[in-house]
Amino acid sequence: MAVSVSAVVLLAVIVFLLVRKGGLKAGHAVVSILLGFYLASPSVAPSINQLSTKVASLISDVTL
Repeated sequence: MAVSVSAVVLLAVIVFLLVRKGGLKAGHAVVSILLGFYLASPSVAPSINQLSTKVASLISDVTL
């Protein structure tokens, strides 16, 4: 639960900054979609959650 809440807060801050700066691009749209899925928690949310967890662990493995 703590990971989901922190992910929602992080994505909300990113979307806010992107909207304030203007010009929503493809990458920005992906962040917005992820925020929407985390907030709405649809039936595909567990799959998206697993995917984002795997991507995060992949990024952390690459940076170490």
